[in-house]
Amino acid sequence: MKQIAKQSILTTLSSYLGVLIGYFNVLWLLPYALQPEQIGIFRTIQDMGLLFVPFAQLGVGNGITRFYPKVKENQFSFFTLSLVIAIIGFVVVMAIFFLFKDLIIDTFAKNSPEVIDFLAVVILITLFAVLNSILDSFCRSFLKVAVPAFFREVVLRLLSAVLILIYLIKWIDFNQMMWGLAGIYFLALLGMIVYMIQEKIFQLRFRFKAFPSGLLSDFMKFSLITLLATTGSMLIMKIDSLMVTAMIGLDANAIYTIAFSIAVVIEMPRRAISQVVMPIVSEHFEKGEISKIDKLYKEVAVHQLLLCSFIFFAIWMNIDSLYHYVPNNAVYEMGKWVVLWIGLGKLTDVLFSINSEIIVFSKHYVFNITATLIMSIAVIVLNMLLIPIFGINGAAMASFMAMIIFNLVKFLYIRQRLQLNPFSIDILKILGLSGLLWIMHYFSAGLMPNGFWSIVVNILLLTAMYVGGIFLLDIAKPNRDRLMKKIKEVRS
Repeated sequence: MKQIAKQSILTTLSSYLGVLIGYFNVLWLLPYALQPEQIGIFRTIQDMGLLFVPFAQLGVGNGITRFYPKVKENQFSFFTLSLVIAIIGFVVVMAIFFLFKDLIIDTFAKNSPEVIDFLAVVILITLFAVLNSILDSFCRSFLKVAVPAFFREVVLRLLSAVLILIYLIKWIDFNQMMWGLAGIYFLALLGMIVYMIQEKIFQLRFRFKAFPSGLLSDFMKFSLITLLATTGSMLIMKIDSLMVTAMIGLDANAIYTIAFSIAVVIEMPRRAISQVVMPIVSEHFEKGEISKIDKLYKEVAVHQLLLCSFIFFAIWMNIDSLYHYVPNNAVYEMGKWVVLWIGLGKLTDVLFSINSEIIVFSKHYVFNITATLIMSIAVIVLNMLLIPIFGINGAAMASFMAMIIFNLVKFLYIRQRLQLNPFSIDILKILGLSGLLWIMHYFSAGLMPNGFWSIVVNILLLTAMYVGGIFLLDIAKPNRDRLMKKIKEVRS
């Protein structure tokens, strides 16, 4: 856990610096600089481009992590092969995109015709993001996750802010700003290449015949199957936004996007931990160390839930104050309940720990086909049923319900096949503490006027109650003891 903790902390710092920039962008800069329909276009084009990434990548990202321990002697040929496969995947996906271009146009033509003008930007974002994802995965194999996280979480958001500010001062028009979206993904890719060259982990070699017999076919089989799992996660992240745009309109997507961006912060620690855990889980499976995976499964569940539950309450207790500072908040505060449903969905994902990573790197990875098929059908059907009834809240409810189904299916499979279980008494204690905090918030909500001081007071009270509850209920005792020992060593 020490190695995981160190890398996770560095990655989380980048994530939360990115969160601060992202909150500035989403809660103030975008609503101030753009009209709701322009925000809808801005985010829809990004979401569409990123939705194509796992398809174009062909699952190679997870394949790199799984097979890297087998090809360390030919690691740069393996890296080159991964890039070649990703480029081929991009070409295939784009060919399919153009084949169904008329259908895509028809989907948005009624409620959001402006999206059609920027489909070329979607293609460029997909290309640069695909290549960047391969570089990211290769860095992860070296347990170098902090700098890639900095480019992914901080640099992209900073460049987005600069792009919007340039538009705000009228140096460029809206069309040029949209094309600039592709430019910022290119700059992030360029930065990653420079970093990897400096670290001497970027070399192109074409000695593909040096790989062990059968490795290439196993690599492609694994990558294509895990593609489905990656696609499933991306569907939950992006499909609701696109369906809101298609079924309701760009204004509704602007409201949904801002709410989603508030809620997605809850899962930042989980994403940081996952980046570090994946190569470690892969290594444990390679050595047959199932007991270590079980221990990791439980420890990650506890620490993820502790961190993410705190963030959930910090956001929900201050949701009205957060919207208070959004320009044109009368329009955007309609997304308040979207924050709740998406937030609960993220906590569901956190609760089930690293079940996705365990399935992906186990010998049962083929099960991803079943799990993703169930989830994909669920998320699309639920959106189609609930959006016409509840609007943007229906899309958020659909994501929440799909996340429960997805995680429950994976948990039951892991429990049956590997006899692994993420739950412990500490999980029950955290859930009990969270329930108490929810009740107290319910009865104390509205006692202070919305604004800065309300946020400060709520955060201080939450921190005192949360930390007090952790010690009173004796949650995560081994790691608390290690932390206290470190503090004493520093003092001495």
